[in-house]
Amino acid sequence: MPELPEVESARAVIERSGLGRKIIDVDDTDTYVCRPHLPGQIRDALVGRELVAAHRRGKSMWCDTGDDGPELGIHLGMSGKIVIGDADGTEVDGGDYWEGRRLPGDYRWSRFALSFADGGRLMLVDPRRLGRVRLDPPVEALGPDAATITPKQFRAALAFGTAPVKARLLDQDAVAGIGNLLADQILWAARLNPGRRVDKLTDDDVARLLRATRASVRAAIQGGGVHTLTIIPYRVAGGHCPRDGAPMSKSTVGGRTSWWCSREQA
Repeated sequence: MPELPEVESARAVIERSGLGRKIIDVDDTDTYVCRPHLPGQIRDALVGRELVAAHRRGKSMWCDTGDDGPELGIHLGMSGKIVIGDADGTEVDGGDYWEGRRLPGDYRWSRFALSFADGGRLMLVDPRRLGRVRLDPPVEALGPDAATITPKQFRAALAFGTAPVKARLLDQDAVAGIGNLLADQILWAARLNPGRRVDKLTDDDVARLLRATRASVRAAIQGGGVHTLTIIPYRVAGGHCPRDGAPMSKSTVGGRTSWWCSREQA
């Protein structure tokens, strides 16, 4: 599933190749992806406009369409990718990592598209059809972004309740952008058990966790996605911790399958 790094790659593609291009048509006919809008409602709001800026908070992404225009919210869901194809056949894309499962020019899974006056198109390509497009999304309800969260905000996110620390990291109202794989990497890097209650964390635990969050997010963005992070290949039956060689443990924490080092994260 796309997490913060994958969504950032999609945002960067829009910023690099999708801004300042006049929209002449919109395919918003998929009533599930474009809910609650009726077919044609997003089209009527966007035709004649341009995307002027691309933003992200956590896993949510949205684009400005001018001072008097609506914001266009795009959520990648569990398998979404932004693809921008130009009239000359060139393509750029960003989002979920499923290279090899889509060939250039294969848009059979396009769920939403903007057509530009210069012949190009911006598409949400989503095999599982779990993405979402809507006008003026409520992004203000999200917690601080995991890539830019301050120490004060991070401490506040962990300072209430008795939830397992992994569950709190996955709570988008507390910290926006961390998904299951990124959370396992962060906790492995911080040497913390995913089931540790947040009210049992020491100041040193929280400091290590913040450093691990920043480093893991940065590494995933630079590497091209959470699939490039250190611990991911070892989250398998029979896997061993790449740091100390101990067997990896597995259980369900916060409703999600979780893996950790049986020795250093005991």
